[in-house]
Amino acid sequence: MTETFDSEKTRAAAWFRALRDQIVEAFETLERDHAEGPMSDAPAAFFDVSETARSSEDGSDAGGGLMSVMRGGRVFEKVGVNISTVYGTLGERAQMAMAARKGIPGMREDPRFWASGISLVAHMQNPHVPAVHMNTRMFWTPHAWWFGGGSDLNPCIEYAEDTEHFHQTQKTHLDPHGQEVYPRLKAWADEYFFIPHRKRARGVGGIFMDDHCTGDWEQDFTLTQDIGRAFLPAYVPLVRNRRGQVWSEADKDAQLVHRGLYAEYNLVYDRGTKFGLETGHDANAVLMSLPPLAKWV
Repeated sequence: MTETFDSEKTRAAAWFRALRDQIVEAFETLERDHAEGPMSDAPAAFFDVSETARSSEDGSDAGGGLMSVMRGGRVFEKVGVNISTVYGTLGERAQMAMAARKGIPGMREDPRFWASGISLVAHMQNPHVPAVHMNTRMFWTPHAWWFGGGSDLNPCIEYAEDTEHFHQTQKTHLDPHGQEVYPRLKAWADEYFFIPHRKRARGVGGIFMDDHCTGDWEQDFTLTQDIGRAFLPAYVPLVRNRRGQVWSEADKDAQLVHRGLYAEYNLVYDRGTKFGLETGHDANAVLMSLPPLAKWV
């Protein structure tokens, strides 16, 4: 039994909020400081912040969060940084899915849950700047707890040096947890972010874990924090280096086609999307990850 885990829940939710604040500040700085390239004459954009809520079947308080979205900027065409803390009772379909996937004992007898996390997706103006995804989360039931998350890079125009920097930064942050951790989480990301019907990955990978519980909450929480800490140093230098690069109409077209892969993956395969919609969370927040424009050939 995990009892209530109240102090651990509070710490995890506070960490996700602090990480959200750091990322929002860093992204608005990138937006304000951009002074060259095709979009340099556009006004700087800022995040539009709104509260979100989860709908419970009986109308009781079920938690919510913050949806922070920036649209139409110099650097970011659309980026969302969401946090949420939701709780209540899992519905029948969600119970079945959780019990089958995780083998949690007592799920049908006591389907209470609590979940908190941060989710980020950035779609960029410049096709030379890669799109990116990141999330970290904690999930609790009266019978189990676990962490999940990671980040992956999704360029439409690939640069080997960008991929190397992204992966090396993540490895540096994960190596203190054991030399085997980064290779394992990289392999997990390669498998998880594969699109079966396209027979290809949606990007150049990153790190990912799910259902992570060693039995040592502090150790697992620290690993989850380091996954989050790796994000800004892994990604921000790539944005700075590429945001002023000149692009062509052909480059933009390639970006829109590549975004189709992202939309397909998130709508068909992504577990977080399915869970958010199944449990009644704000649909706009759940679908924030979708690109503003995409095309299919």
